[in-house]
Amino acid sequence: MDKKNALRAGTLGAGTTLMMLLMSSPALALIRDDGDDPGPGLSVVQTLGLYVLLPLVLFGVIAGLVMALDKSRGKGKTTSPNINVKPDAQAKV
Repeated sequence: MDKKNALRAGTLGAGTTLMMLLMSSPALALIRDDGDDPGPGLSVVQTLGLYVLLPLVLFGVIAGLVMALDKSRGKGKTTSPNINVKPDAQAKV
């Protein structure tokens, strides 16, 4: 029974992949569409700056603002107000 299910899953996967490849063939067309007006391409430095450096800088700025504006730094670990904790409690023997 396992071989039959594996064969069915393989056939389904291969068929889905084939259909995706056949349907995406217009994306690989070399002929431009009417009204297509692409701009100038990006250089390697521009691409790395836009898709690598800029997100890293934005992440750093946001993380820095969160850490700088954090209000819970001075509180530390405290118990809830309805629990009385006595320091140096001695057990009666």
